[in-house]
Amino acid sequence: MHVEAAGSRAGSADPLRQLAASARRLGNGIGAMGWAEIRKLRHDNIDIATRSVQPLLWLFIFGTALRRNRALAGGFHDYRAYLAPGIMAQAALFIAIFFGLAVIWERDVGQLQRLLATPLPRLAIVLGKACGAGIRALAQAFVLLAVLAITGISIKWSVTGVLGALVLLVLATGGFACLSMILASLVRTRERFMGIGQMVMMPLFFASSALYPLSIMPAWLRVLAHGNPLTYEVHGMRQLLLGINAGGTLWVDFVFVVAFLAVSAGVAAKTYPRAIL
Repeated sequence: MHVEAAGSRAGSADPLRQLAASARRLGNGIGAMGWAEIRKLRHDNIDIATRSVQPLLWLFIFGTALRRNRALAGGFHDYRAYLAPGIMAQAALFIAIFFGLAVIWERDVGQLQRLLATPLPRLAIVLGKACGAGIRALAQAFVLLAVLAITGISIKWSVTGVLGALVLLVLATGGFACLSMILASLVRTRERFMGIGQMVMMPLFFASSALYPLSIMPAWLRVLAHGNPLTYEVHGMRQLLLGINAGGTLWVDFVFVVAFLAVSAGVAAKTYPRAIL
């Protein structure tokens, strides 16, 4: 009887041990891939500066030209402040969508084949690369926040608001990076990927609330915007950084973005090995 009871306890503990071991392997893999991306960023500091030029042009040329347009700003007093979260999300989207180029480059030089031969779980590789995209987006967000502080563009400088907006930014960027890896696994050449990346990225950007509120969109575009992860990312960041609530709920924004990341990461983990075929 005692032997049977001990055997049953050991049997019930085995799945828990396996689950814990799988979680450790996944965490170690994500950490290793994320650290590799951080090391790349440390040796390529100029990349952050060059990538920051475009969002700053949007903010200070486009935003200043329409600064007093209260319709575009959803009634907010300064369109530049209203635009800032959208531009921050757009800059991160640019980083994430073209992250798939690295996958094609790794395949061309043979690095992808060696990576897939390691015991790392495919999900760990995908999430590790998504973590790298999030880190790059985070570094660029710090630059933009510093510019906002220096120029006196009015946002709510609360610790919880800024941290919450950055968390939402990283989660969404990871989801878009996974989407980029899915595209890269289906495309043979970098030139074709760049064309498809532009085709995906621009509709995502313009069919969202990054530049203007949903209320001024035509009905058909508003329907598309409600299914766009970028809309929920920008809405949540605006609520956290500006206190603007355009009719949504903050927890819904987080749930939608997390679900987008989970689904895109799961699909990317399945399709990622096809990149070498």
